[in-house]
Amino acid sequence: MLIQPVNPIKPTTNISLSSKYPTPNTFPTLPSKPKTLKFKVLCCSPSPTPNPNPPSSSSSSSSPIQAVISILQIIPDWADSIKERGFRQNRTLYDHEKWVHHRSSYRHLRHFLTSLSSRVILSLIPPVIAFTLVAVVIASYNSAVSLNWLPGFFPVLRSSTLPYQLTAPALALLLVFRTEASYSRFEEGRKAWTKVIAGANDFARQIISVVENSGDAQLKKALLQYIVAFPVALKCHVVYGSDIRQDLQNLLELDDLLVVLNSKHRPSCIIEFISQSLRLLNLEDSRRIMLQSKISCFHEGIGVCEQLIGTPIPLSYTRLTSRFLVLWHLTLPIILWDDCHWIVVPATFISAASLFCIEEVGVLIEEPFPMLALDDLCNSVQTNVSEALAREKLIQARLAAKGKIQPVQQFQNGQPKS
Repeated sequence: MLIQPVNPIKPTTNISLSSKYPTPNTFPTLPSKPKTLKFKVLCCSPSPTPNPNPPSSSSSSSSPIQAVISILQIIPDWADSIKERGFRQNRTLYDHEKWVHHRSSYRHLRHFLTSLSSRVILSLIPPVIAFTLVAVVIASYNSAVSLNWLPGFFPVLRSSTLPYQLTAPALALLLVFRTEASYSRFEEGRKAWTKVIAGANDFARQIISVVENSGDAQLKKALLQYIVAFPVALKCHVVYGSDIRQDLQNLLELDDLLVVLNSKHRPSCIIEFISQSLRLLNLEDSRRIMLQSKISCFHEGIGVCEQLIGTPIPLSYTRLTSRFLVLWHLTLPIILWDDCHWIVVPATFISAASLFCIEEVGVLIEEPFPMLALDDLCNSVQTNVSEALAREKLIQARLAAKGKIQPVQQFQNGQPKS
């Protein structure tokens, strides 16, 4: 419909603006009450007035679908929350008592009774339930066809076991290689952290033994604080969900802590603190160079950890394993129907639970740092430094006491002089 105004509003040149600042008289002003406009219809065609809120059939039909999807997502979301909660649990280092408990003869019974509390098993509930339900549906369909409850043109879903006999070794090798690749990453992360902890302990020992000037007492104390804080900062850098403020508040002074928190790369910031502090020490150049060389293990630890975090196992490898397992268990009830009939349901359950569990373990240890006892390793550095400082005073006192003892003069034959 085309409309054309008959009396359009023409701008005027008089201005009446409520402002204390003068304005030029070249801007048009709108009247306080707009005039009624008269329009002349040039062409018209009857058309219904559109409803601003038309009833949407898609929204009404999609709401039940969205409700079903939200219901189906409850179990996977719950399983993922259990998995992520397990990642945030603190691991502990083993001592002699834990090793005795670990290799106890009751371990099999203990592990079986605690199956429902295992986060690996609980995280597998969605896929295991899904494939078990598929087995139930296939078994119900085949039973209905066998009992003539369905028309005769419905076939029984069955197949030869030969394809599974041929592909079973390939699936086994794929799972083994996938888990082995994940364990190699776990081992690499463990070795990197072993070097970081050993380097921090050795660095602190060198600072305690080399820095003897009383004028460097404050710098010596600050250096030891930075060395103890570095593994903690690196742990917070590689473990998701760590609270670096809480972990470092008892290790660094407030001003130093604020500088570290405002830095984008916290471990590198602490290394810079260590480097600048070494330059201020009153030491010989050879000793200073020797101490600065100890920082290389920190840089190496950062590089290895960031490489492991940023580079997963090739995704095609992980996707191939997952797709292979899914296709295997979707067709497993059809393959086993002639030999097992309704036993295909527990057989599918056991197969899915075992094979997917192996694949899940490989996925979990692919990111090694949440699996390591990093909190205990960081606490061990602080404990070792505190014990080294306490031993330093005790050993110096003992050596000073021994220095006051006059040595006994001896004859050539070993007999003391009278």
